[in-house]
Amino acid sequence: MELSQRLQKIPPYLFARIEKKIEEARERGVDIISLGIGDPDLPTPSHVIDKLAEQARNPENHRYPTSVGLLSFRKAVANWYRERYGVDLDPHREVVTLIGSKEGIAHISFCYVNPGDINLVPDPGYPVYGLGTLLSGGEPYIMPLKEENGYLPDLTSIPTDVAKRAKLMFLNYPNNPTGAVVQSKFFQEVVEFAKTYDIIVCHDAAYCEITFDGYRAPSFLATPGAKEVGIEFNSLSKPYNMTGWRLGWACGRADVIEALGRLKSNLDSGVFQAIQYAGIAALTGPQDSLEEARRVYRSRRDLVVEGLNSLGWRLTKPLGTFYVWAPVPPGYTSESFAETLLDKAGVIVTPGNGYGHYGEGYFRIALTISEERIKEALERIRRALGRVKFS
Repeated sequence: MELSQRLQKIPPYLFARIEKKIEEARERGVDIISLGIGDPDLPTPSHVIDKLAEQARNPENHRYPTSVGLLSFRKAVANWYRERYGVDLDPHREVVTLIGSKEGIAHISFCYVNPGDINLVPDPGYPVYGLGTLLSGGEPYIMPLKEENGYLPDLTSIPTDVAKRAKLMFLNYPNNPTGAVVQSKFFQEVVEFAKTYDIIVCHDAAYCEITFDGYRAPSFLATPGAKEVGIEFNSLSKPYNMTGWRLGWACGRADVIEALGRLKSNLDSGVFQAIQYAGIAALTGPQDSLEEARRVYRSRRDLVVEGLNSLGWRLTKPLGTFYVWAPVPPGYTSESFAETLLDKAGVIVTPGNGYGHYGEGYFRIALTISEERIKEALERIRRALGRVKFS
């Protein structure tokens, strides 16, 4: 049986070849150090786990949940936005609960994109922006994120005919994979662009709480006029170390939230209610674990950046996310460099071209392992490569 045309458009998983080499190395007994996965190794806050255990014992929570989420959870999100950003949200109309933000990001294109329509997609970027576009029958139009532009898209370079055809624009700051951050002025430009061309902005704010050195990430929705043109995705995965729990939300423009909720009501049965109650505990309870997470990631960031710089890189310390984005040494592609580190050092990094065409020439390190293992990885890289030279 032939696969559907939409699935045939989905490219092979870049990391599949490296995963095979990882498996082969482990079978040989090689001690693999993975700097490749953005999955927090820190524990979920204990009061969140306690709330899950308490609510899991309530038989009422074992029935079908509402697909748009508990109103009490949506109220907690709205209150968090008011306290964190000064943004007012109607929890009835402007918030929808998601099975992790990835689910909503993948599905939003199905609400608006018809075959041949265009979505504006950042490159390098989280692959789901483009994959959701392709699966819905749309065409991604690449917005290059270049180092010389601070990894911000140049909106003025988007052709007028493309902008007029575009349905959605995906953005993500603090940015995965580059660690780039944004100031409010850029979001003002985005709002004006979206109003001019009737585009729905979809801002992925999954890393908004992972920031350093006094930087506080702005919400797109705090921008004047933003709720007229877009929505924001967010998640408990990264700030509260809940990646496996699958709990997030989308919020903002009411008709877009309604459309996403309507689609979800026909595709899924919502998030287990006990997990939503745990999410309320995360948003409204003590935040000391978040402060500790920032401290840990900042220390690891400093260790990686200073370690690589001692080997010849010239990196600045990112102000957001738990990633370090770095150029590969001369003579390597992203993939060949990742394979070299795996073969010669037993260290896994993510090749930048896995995040798009403009990620070629870079690699990403995730700061989600202990400092001890990071130090060991840096020492292995030093032994494998020596000091590298950049022109």
